[in-house]
Amino acid sequence: MRKRRNKWLPREPSPEATGRVFLIPYSGCGASMYRNWPRQYEGVDLLPVELPGHETRLSEPNFETYQELAKLMATGLEPYLDLPYAFFGHCGSALAAYEVSSEITRAGLPQPATVYISSQVAPQDGPFGRFLEMDDDELAEELSKLSRELGSEPNPDLISFYVEVLREDVETNKRYVMPDPFRLDCPVTTIGWTEDVEIRHDTMGGWTACGETAFKLLPGKHHRFIDAPPELLSVLSAGLGDRD
Repeated sequence: MRKRRNKWLPREPSPEATGRVFLIPYSGCGASMYRNWPRQYEGVDLLPVELPGHETRLSEPNFETYQELAKLMATGLEPYLDLPYAFFGHCGSALAAYEVSSEITRAGLPQPATVYISSQVAPQDGPFGRFLEMDDDELAEELSKLSRELGSEPNPDLISFYVEVLREDVETNKRYVMPDPFRLDCPVTTIGWTEDVEIRHDTMGGWTACGETAFKLLPGKHHRFIDAPPELLSVLSAGLGDRD
């Protein structure tokens, strides 16, 4: 009997990988937003995660809180926590990366080697960001821009549909109020971008309250990560790949 595909992962992890990085999609998007990324880097699997209520899982209800998502994701990915691994999230999805790492710690599961936080303020400093104040027309324009940056001309019907998903994700972000965040046992690495006008790297210092924190500053604008720049892949694979 063929093994049933894990709905959280569009592709099966490689048995030869030395480590895994789980890539959580940007607000309003699904796993396909990482289509410009390689499958592996220096022996480390780069694994886009598909979220409930997004893309191939549209028939499922979207999550209302990052804590709800974290419980579901921790259970869904548990079979793949047997190698050194990390979570990566950008902007809103960075909060999901932090919350699933927190849930895994509380559940006593194998902890991540690192949680990578790109372009997001610490939980106690939010909710923060201009998306939180946008109406649906403005959100649709942002989705259109993102589609072009991913290399596709936006389809108005698809944009109209996905703006509803993005609206739900934005509302989840608005509800995320954490004045006293859980402190992780695993390290946190924040990633800022030199030309990021959405979340400046100098606003991310609050992550020190969430765990032992290292700060990285990489060249580029807010959406630079979608092109999988080598300097980002090098940061993500550090300590997970075979460097002999």
